[in-house]
Amino acid sequence: MPRPRAFDERHVLERAREQFWTTGYAGTRMDDIARATGLGKGSLYGAFGDKSRLFHLVFGEWCGAVVRVAEEQMAGDSDAEAFSRLSAYVHLMADNTAADVEHRGCLLAKGVAELAQHDPAVAARSAETMTALLTLLRREIAAAQRHGDIDGAADPEHLAAMLLAVVRGIEAVGKAGLTPEVLRGIADTALAGLPRPGGR
Repeated sequence: MPRPRAFDERHVLERAREQFWTTGYAGTRMDDIARATGLGKGSLYGAFGDKSRLFHLVFGEWCGAVVRVAEEQMAGDSDAEAFSRLSAYVHLMADNTAADVEHRGCLLAKGVAELAQHDPAVAARSAETMTALLTLLRREIAAAQRHGDIDGAADPEHLAAMLLAVVRGIEAVGKAGLTPEVLRGIADTALAGLPRPGGR
């Protein structure tokens, strides 16, 4: 009969995530994670596998959280509130980036930049995440078009891709140290630039 684990798995994954987020994949050793979690390396390997498997687990959970935040922010069935939901999501991303005073950026972006070219699992999980975000944005844009808040002649797919690029770009330039005012200004300008019916 296997012995029960004598540690909080959620706590360990959170500490491992913080370590990867701070020092990146290449800059993180299992010794670092052992110190951060208080577990021996043998316990880490036994519970989670090697560093790559542990990172994939942490990265997958992070990607899931990114999508859940978007789902929660853009949840609703009313077309009349779609533009407000869309605006709230874009502004939330700017505010969250502004609040990152350590300029660590997003673990999704860090993982993609460091590993996607050579790690098919990271590449596939990041593509899945971006596709999910595009779907949510496209749905809200289409709803806002039905209500007349966005020009119905515009392509919702293209607008969704543009807003996704804006949101991810805000995170990138925020990590580079641009001020919260600039980040929020980017969000405001992107939303104001969405095509409105009759050019208004």
